[in-house]
Amino acid sequence: MIVAVAAGKGGVGKTTVAYNLGAALDAVVVDADLPEGRGPGLHDVLAGRATATEAVRGGAVSLLPCGRSLAGARAADVRRLADALRQVKREYGDVIVDCPAGLRADVGVPVAAANACVVVVSPRRFALADAIRTRELARELDTGLVGVALNRTTDADDPPEDVFRRTLGAPVSTVPADPRVGRSVREGRPVVETAGSSIAADAFRSLAARVQSCNSR
Repeated sequence: MIVAVAAGKGGVGKTTVAYNLGAALDAVVVDADLPEGRGPGLHDVLAGRATATEAVRGGAVSLLPCGRSLAGARAADVRRLADALRQVKREYGDVIVDCPAGLRADVGVPVAAANACVVVVSPRRFALADAIRTRELARELDTGLVGVALNRTTDADDPPEDVFRRTLGAPVSTVPADPRVGRSVREGRPVVETAGSSIAADAFRSLAARVQSCNSR
């Protein structure tokens, strides 16, 4: 299954959700604004210089990082993305795609290639409008919304789970503002492994279960 992780705006923790969801599903995470390191990245794949499977890196979470150079971005042909994702899926199984933030045209490409979509949203009522726009994009592209990650919540937020659930028509997983989640991508340590009994880990496992339930239908 290919799952697009999207958000109506940047800064809501989309990359950390994609990374930790990938860990919970034992999936490959693609283009998660991750350090490129050595070897080919997604830009090389989309430029025809490497295959998608060659660019996947092992680790606590298998990654296909984007690449950081402007020249690499210019050489990339986004029309190759769907084929690249399908190639990774055939070789590795589930794929999590960290979509670009916002609702620019390039967001539609990975969402259209996905089987399902997860929306990441801030625990503020004003953030609901962004989430609705992201859901509508997924609907237009016939990509079902399987879950909502209400991210970085605190006790003071009194997160409006019911409001988001009713309005968006999808189950909500509430992820607390846990510093271990914030460090997980940088340190390569997903919370489902390093803090398996934490509320955050439970939230990612719950979200993963919803994705798997959708996949089994």
